[in-house]
Amino acid sequence: MTASSESTEENWDPSSLLAYDSLPNHQDSESTISDAKFTADTRTDFYDRSLTSRRYALIGVACSGIFSCSCIVAGIVTLINHGVSGVTVVTKLITLDVGGSVQLSVEGEIVTLILNLIVTLCTESIGFIHGISLRSALASESRLRFNTNLRLLTAASGWYNPNGAFLNGVSAVLLIISYSSASLVVRFNMQLPTTAKTLPARGVAIAGIPVLFLGIALLLQAVIAVSAMRTVKILMWSSSPFDLTAALVHHTQLTPVTFRCMRCVSDLDTDEGPAKPRDTQPSAWHAHPSIRKVVISLWGIVVACAGWAALVMYIWHKYGGTQSMSPFPLSIQTWSFLSSKVDLPPNYIWYKLPGVSIQPWILAFVNMAVIQGPLTLGLHCSELIANVIRDEKRWRCATGRKGLRTATHPLKPIFTNPLCLILFIAKPLLHWMFGLSFVLFVAAVDGVVGDLVIHMYTAQVWNLCIALFIFACFFTFVALRRPRGPQPATYGHVQTLANLVDEWSPVMWWGHKEDQIPYCHAGRALV
Repeated sequence: MTASSESTEENWDPSSLLAYDSLPNHQDSESTISDAKFTADTRTDFYDRSLTSRRYALIGVACSGIFSCSCIVAGIVTLINHGVSGVTVVTKLITLDVGGSVQLSVEGEIVTLILNLIVTLCTESIGFIHGISLRSALASESRLRFNTNLRLLTAASGWYNPNGAFLNGVSAVLLIISYSSASLVVRFNMQLPTTAKTLPARGVAIAGIPVLFLGIALLLQAVIAVSAMRTVKILMWSSSPFDLTAALVHHTQLTPVTFRCMRCVSDLDTDEGPAKPRDTQPSAWHAHPSIRKVVISLWGIVVACAGWAALVMYIWHKYGGTQSMSPFPLSIQTWSFLSSKVDLPPNYIWYKLPGVSIQPWILAFVNMAVIQGPLTLGLHCSELIANVIRDEKRWRCATGRKGLRTATHPLKPIFTNPLCLILFIAKPLLHWMFGLSFVLFVAAVDGVVGDLVIHMYTAQVWNLCIALFIFACFFTFVALRRPRGPQPATYGHVQTLANLVDEWSPVMWWGHKEDQIPYCHAGRALV
């Protein structure tokens, strides 16, 4: 319904909706609104195409490509100089005494955490382009429902489409390999003493095979994302649901429906038109079907991690005292965040990977990916909750004093949204904590790797489980939280936004409208 409102910030009050009853029978007033139809603006600048976001995204992908190529070069150089089981020392060698061992372990964990952070930056930059292209592909197929979608679990039509099911599955595997490789890259190299008076020295090193796999995985993800960008016509680069909805309406890919000005996203299946305002709106859990799956999967990961910790404890208690087990039981004294406490050795179990040459590395990747894969996909799916809540929070600014500003800096929604920041920090942190729990112990001597042994540290597995429990509780609370006020919740659903927004402008308010239409209705007011 189009309404030419002259409302201003001073004489408009969103709470005034509660004082009005909706139209009892919208069919009786069809003649009244026969000329009040949604029409797309003939101008091309009434929504922001956000070419700045495009520039930032391309810069991010370019940096990711440079980093991936650097990893590939480093891996090839290491393999040429030291062979398949070779490593390259990247830090100063430290004498192998008690203090030196602790310092070296801390340095290694810091390097691993930084590497996980870089991988997160690269995958987020690549994922932005992949997600934007997926959104445009779904829109061209008239299958786009929400502004935010599960990027790797939502596919466009076409088996070989860069956004199709096959390459989405490949991208998911590559994403898992990226984080698994980051957990395997950092190793320690021992330099044997040259004289009887000198002590052995150790330094942080990078393993050739994992850093090569990391570079290849990131590069292939970038290639898939760029291919997806070139395959589909991208209407706009903005992550804003308002720019997206306006673009779809403008290009007649979305048609607003009348008599839905008080219907939220959960009322889509309701045939009734008018409705009275609600004091509270439905939560994201009830409004978005995929949110429920994400929350359930997060709790499934928590349960799986707790089962993993319990299994490690069971195996240790059953086979304790053997050579493949730590001789020290798990206790408050041996519990720590890091497993490098020399005075109190940790509780763990370990097993050796069989084979020679590249075979142990392949088994290491398989072991790491199988266990770390659910964590990687769970954190990826958590993006849906963060972005959907971000879209709803921006939409509810329309009832604030400053109104809703559709145009914004592309980085502002990320760095001003607490959920996005928490998720951005949680991704590298949780992957790093997984690396503390599931450790590939590589004894490299003078640049050559010996046996590959996997250690599972009991306390660190429980630490990861506790962190995942807190993460799941927080995101569950956010998903179940119900917004207050009469403004219908949309959660980035484009059809609902199109039904609610009757006038588009850079700054908009939403509430009761007083115009020539002789019944109570709501909409956005031009300022």
